[in-house]
Amino acid sequence: MGIGLPGSAPEKLVDYLGLLSHWNRAFNLTAVRDIDDMVSRHLLDSLAVLPFVGDGLILDVGSGAGLPGIPLAIAMPDNKFVLIDSNSKKTRFLMQVRITLGLDNIEVVNQRVEGYTPVEDDRRIYFDAVIARAYASSRDIIINTAHLHKPETRILIMQGKLNESIDVPGYVLKQSHTLNIYGLDAERHLLEIQKI
Repeated sequence: MGIGLPGSAPEKLVDYLGLLSHWNRAFNLTAVRDIDDMVSRHLLDSLAVLPFVGDGLILDVGSGAGLPGIPLAIAMPDNKFVLIDSNSKKTRFLMQVRITLGLDNIEVVNQRVEGYTPVEDDRRIYFDAVIARAYASSRDIIINTAHLHKPETRILIMQGKLNESIDVPGYVLKQSHTLNIYGLDAERHLLEIQKI
Protein backbone atom coordinates (compact mmCIF):
# COMPACT_ATOMS: atom_id res chain seq x y z
CA MET A 1 0.00 0.00 0.00
CA GLY A 2 3.06 2.26 -0.06
CA ILE A 3 2.88 3.12 3.65
CA GLY A 4 6.14 3.88 5.42
CA LEU A 5 6.28 3.07 9.15
CA PRO A 6 8.78 4.31 11.74
CA GLY A 7 11.16 2.09 13.76
CA SER A 8 9.33 -0.41 15.95
CA ALA A 9 5.88 0.32 14.47
CA PRO A 10 5.48 -3.02 12.60
CA GLU A 11 6.17 -4.99 15.79
CA LYS A 12 3.76 -2.81 17.80
CA LEU A 13 1.04 -3.28 15.17
CA VAL A 14 1.46 -7.07 15.41
CA ASP A 15 1.36 -6.86 19.22
CA TYR A 16 -1.80 -4.74 19.02
CA LEU A 17 -3.51 -7.37 16.86
CA GLY A 18 -2.47 -10.02 19.38
CA LEU A 19 -4.06 -8.02 22.21
CA LEU A 20 -7.18 -7.37 20.14
CA SER A 21 -7.59 -11.06 19.31
CA HIS A 22 -7.03 -12.10 22.95
CA TRP A 23 -9.39 -9.52 24.50
CA ASN A 24 -11.99 -10.05 21.78
CA ARG A 25 -12.71 -13.54 23.08
CA ALA A 26 -13.98 -12.19 26.40
CA PHE A 27 -15.15 -8.65 25.59
CA ASN A 28 -16.57 -8.93 22.06
CA LEU A 29 -14.69 -5.85 20.83
CA THR A 30 -15.14 -6.62 17.13
CA ALA A 31 -17.23 -8.99 15.01
CA VAL A 32 -14.08 -10.00 13.13
CA ARG A 33 -12.71 -13.12 14.85
CA ASP A 34 -10.01 -14.37 12.49
CA ILE A 35 -6.67 -12.63 13.07
CA ASP A 36 -5.79 -12.80 9.35
CA ASP A 37 -9.04 -10.97 8.54
CA MET A 38 -8.18 -8.41 11.24
CA VAL A 39 -5.03 -7.50 9.29
CA SER A 40 -6.89 -6.24 6.22
CA ARG A 41 -10.26 -5.28 7.74
CA HIS A 42 -8.89 -3.42 10.75
CA LEU A 43 -5.15 -2.74 10.55
CA LEU A 44 -4.66 -1.94 6.86
CA ASP A 45 -8.06 -0.25 6.67
CA SER A 46 -6.98 2.11 9.47
CA LEU A 47 -3.54 2.74 7.99
CA ALA A 48 -5.00 3.53 4.55
CA VAL A 49 -6.03 7.00 5.81
CA LEU A 50 -2.52 7.83 7.05
CA PRO A 51 -1.67 10.20 4.15
CA PHE A 52 -4.75 12.34 4.93
CA VAL A 53 -4.55 12.71 8.72
CA GLY A 54 -1.89 15.41 9.00
CA ASP A 55 -0.10 16.58 12.13
CA GLY A 56 -1.31 17.82 15.48
CA LEU A 57 -3.91 16.79 18.04
CA ILE A 58 -6.23 14.14 16.64
CA LEU A 59 -9.55 12.89 18.01
CA ASP A 60 -10.72 9.36 17.20
CA VAL A 61 -14.49 9.46 17.79
CA GLY A 62 -16.24 6.24 18.81
CA SER A 63 -12.85 4.55 18.86
CA GLY A 64 -14.23 1.18 19.95
CA ALA A 65 -11.36 -1.28 19.81
CA GLY A 66 -8.99 1.57 18.88
CA LEU A 67 -9.70 1.79 15.19
CA PRO A 68 -8.32 3.76 13.48
CA GLY A 69 -6.69 5.54 16.46
CA ILE A 70 -4.27 2.87 17.71
CA PRO A 71 -2.72 1.99 14.31
CA LEU A 72 -2.45 5.70 13.46
CA ALA A 73 -0.85 6.52 16.83
CA ILE A 74 1.69 3.73 16.29
CA ALA A 75 2.44 5.00 12.77
CA MET A 76 2.56 8.68 13.87
CA PRO A 77 4.40 8.72 17.23
CA ASP A 78 4.98 12.52 17.13
CA ASN A 79 1.24 13.26 17.11
CA LYS A 80 -1.11 13.18 20.10
CA PHE A 81 -4.29 11.11 19.84
CA VAL A 82 -7.40 11.21 22.00
CA LEU A 83 -9.49 8.03 21.71
CA ILE A 84 -13.03 8.57 22.98
CA ASP A 85 -15.73 5.96 23.48
CA SER A 86 -18.69 5.71 25.85
CA ASN A 87 -18.34 1.93 26.27
CA SER A 88 -16.28 1.26 29.41
CA LYS A 89 -15.16 -2.27 28.45
CA LYS A 90 -13.74 -0.88 25.21
CA THR A 91 -11.94 1.99 26.94
CA ARG A 92 -10.49 -0.50 29.48
CA PHE A 93 -9.07 -2.40 26.52
CA LEU A 94 -7.67 0.83 25.04
CA MET A 95 -5.97 1.65 28.36
CA GLN A 96 -4.42 -1.83 28.42
CA VAL A 97 -3.11 -1.36 24.87
CA ARG A 98 -1.70 2.05 25.81
CA ILE A 99 0.16 0.59 28.81
CA THR A 100 1.30 -2.68 27.18
CA LEU A 101 2.63 -1.01 24.01
CA GLY A 102 3.96 2.10 25.77
CA LEU A 103 1.89 4.47 23.63
CA ASP A 104 2.47 7.73 25.49
CA ASN A 105 0.93 9.70 22.61
CA ILE A 106 -2.55 8.34 23.41
CA GLU A 107 -5.14 9.60 25.87
CA VAL A 108 -8.23 7.43 26.46
CA VAL A 109 -11.54 9.07 27.37
CA ASN A 110 -14.59 7.08 28.54
CA GLN A 111 -17.38 9.52 27.72
CA ARG A 112 -19.95 10.46 25.08
CA VAL A 113 -18.34 12.91 22.66
CA GLU A 114 -21.31 15.32 22.85
CA GLY A 115 -20.44 16.08 26.49
CA TYR A 116 -16.67 16.12 26.07
CA THR A 117 -15.10 19.56 26.54
CA PRO A 118 -11.33 19.27 27.02
CA VAL A 119 -9.57 22.07 28.90
CA GLU A 120 -5.87 22.59 29.61
CA ASP A 121 -4.52 25.47 31.70
CA ASP A 122 -8.01 27.05 31.75
CA ARG A 123 -8.14 27.07 27.92
CA ARG A 124 -10.53 25.13 25.70
CA ILE A 125 -8.83 22.54 23.53
CA TYR A 126 -9.79 22.22 19.86
CA PHE A 127 -8.59 19.43 17.58
CA ASP A 128 -6.48 19.64 14.43
CA ALA A 129 -8.25 16.56 13.06
CA VAL A 130 -11.34 14.55 13.97
CA ILE A 131 -11.59 11.06 12.52
CA ALA A 132 -14.39 8.52 12.71
CA ARG A 133 -14.75 4.97 11.45
CA ALA A 134 -18.10 3.16 11.72
CA TYR A 135 -19.33 5.48 14.46
CA ALA A 136 -22.44 7.20 13.06
CA SER A 137 -23.72 9.00 9.98
CA SER A 138 -21.58 11.80 8.56
CA ARG A 139 -24.17 14.33 9.69
CA ASP A 140 -24.20 13.01 13.27
CA ILE A 141 -20.41 12.91 13.44
CA ILE A 142 -20.15 16.56 12.39
CA ILE A 143 -22.93 17.73 14.71
CA ASN A 144 -21.72 15.71 17.72
CA THR A 145 -18.15 16.99 17.41
CA ALA A 146 -18.82 20.57 16.21
CA HIS A 147 -17.91 22.05 19.62
CA LEU A 148 -14.42 20.54 19.20
CA HIS A 149 -13.72 22.07 15.77
CA LYS A 150 -11.71 25.17 14.99
CA PRO A 151 -11.87 26.65 11.46
CA GLU A 152 -8.83 24.61 10.34
CA THR A 153 -9.98 21.26 11.80
CA ARG A 154 -9.77 18.40 9.31
CA ILE A 155 -12.88 16.21 9.63
CA LEU A 156 -12.20 12.74 8.24
CA ILE A 157 -15.01 10.22 7.96
CA MET A 158 -14.35 6.65 6.87
CA GLN A 159 -17.18 4.93 4.99
CA GLY A 160 -17.98 1.69 3.25
CA LYS A 161 -20.49 2.59 0.56
CA LEU A 162 -19.85 6.15 -0.56
CA ASN A 163 -22.37 8.74 0.64
CA GLU A 164 -21.18 12.28 -0.03
CA SER A 165 -24.25 13.93 1.52
CA ILE A 166 -23.16 16.30 4.29
CA ASP A 167 -26.27 18.46 4.84
CA VAL A 168 -24.86 20.36 7.84
CA PRO A 169 -24.91 24.17 7.60
CA GLY A 170 -21.40 25.64 7.80
CA TYR A 171 -19.65 22.48 6.55
CA VAL A 172 -18.73 21.33 3.07
CA LEU A 173 -17.26 18.23 1.50
CA LYS A 174 -13.74 19.18 0.46
CA GLN A 175 -12.85 15.88 -1.20
CA SER A 176 -13.66 12.16 -1.20
CA HIS A 177 -11.04 9.45 -1.64
CA THR A 178 -11.38 5.82 -2.65
CA LEU A 179 -9.23 3.69 -0.35
CA ASN A 180 -7.54 0.66 -1.86
CA ILE A 181 -6.84 -1.77 0.93
CA TYR A 182 -4.70 -4.83 0.32
CA GLY A 183 -6.66 -8.03 0.91
CA LEU A 184 -10.03 -6.30 1.21
CA ASP A 185 -12.61 -6.55 -1.56
CA ALA A 186 -15.14 -4.29 0.16
CA GLU A 187 -15.71 -0.71 -0.94
CA ARG A 188 -13.91 1.83 1.33
CA HIS A 189 -13.89 5.62 1.16
CA LEU A 190 -12.69 8.63 3.11
CA LEU A 191 -14.54 11.94 3.21
CA GLU A 192 -12.59 15.12 3.94
CA ILE A 193 -14.93 17.74 5.34
CA GLN A 194 -14.14 21.31 6.33
CA LYS A 195 -15.82 24.07 8.24
CA ILE A 196 -16.73 27.13 6.13
